[in-house]
Amino acid sequence: HTVAMASQKELDIQLMLAAGAHLGTKNCNHAMERYVWRRRPDGIFVLNLGQTWEKLMLAARVIVAIENPKDIVVCSARPYGQRAVMKFGQYVGPKALAGRHTPGTFTNQSGKDFCEPRLLVVTDPRTDHQPINESSYMNVPVIAFCDTDSPLEFVDIAIPANNKGKHSIGVLYYLLSRMVLQMRGTVTASNPWDVMVDLYFYRDPEEAKEQEEAQNALTGGDAAGAAYGQAEPAQPEWGDAAAAPTGGFEAAGGFVPAGVPQAGGDNWGAPAAGGWDPAAPPGPVPGIADPYAGYGGQPGMPPQGYN
Repeated sequence: HTVAMASQKELDIQLMLAAGAHLGTKNCNHAMERYVWRRRPDGIFVLNLGQTWEKLMLAARVIVAIENPKDIVVCSARPYGQRAVMKFGQYVGPKALAGRHTPGTFTNQSGKDFCEPRLLVVTDPRTDHQPINESSYMNVPVIAFCDTDSPLEFVDIAIPANNKGKHSIGVLYYLLSRMVLQMRGTVTASNPWDVMVDLYFYRDPEEAKEQEEAQNALTGGDAAGAAYGQAEPAQPEWGDAAAAPTGGFEAAGGFVPAGVPQAGGDNWGAPAAGGWDPAAPPGPVPGIADPYAGYGGQPGMPPQGYN
């Protein structure tokens, strides 16, 4: 078990290294100096990921100790952490508050979003200062992912890590979720967690839309083009004399429409032979009285003037 734990710790640290969770900023808070390993020549502080992993285990133990997961609130006002917070709420069970924190959520009992959490987890103490201040009024313990320049006022468990990169935030919430599920017993060596860490990464809406359109163009466009090519045979060009129809009215029994001049110099203005005769005026209908008979005119004719 110890060997498995050690190998798991090494794999987790490698994952955090790949995500850049060890990179801090050029500024360092005096309370975060204990977590700094060294400072690079360009001025960037490098965090000790061994302490980061131990703090993740400590935070997981605190989360598991709360019986009802709905009594835990996870906040992230930073856009890069909003998807990670929602996924953490989906798999672990706490209430996720992504986006702007409404003032009074923990203190105003008449608010529609009022809640009384037993534990608060935040992504960045500087960006999520409002829920941290309200938790100090309500005596709620706070777990926070802290960078080298993060303030630690009212923070009970500080997890030293890079809280500004989208990959770093996703990996941290992914590892914390897996540790909590392992301590609960739902994830074991025989029943591993089959969730990809990519689900916790922030996705730009424009980038996701472009990828989806490109995928549709590659798959749907080719299929539609193939179906269109099968359904629509090639049509001959208008100017192609060889494509003229061979079977017309003449081929169907030599029928020639009446009144249509044929080739050979016929005069279009001359009346057609055997055409229509001028129509005769209608006569009186048997059994129906002439409507104009009472006006003194001729039968079948309308009255003229005062007749």
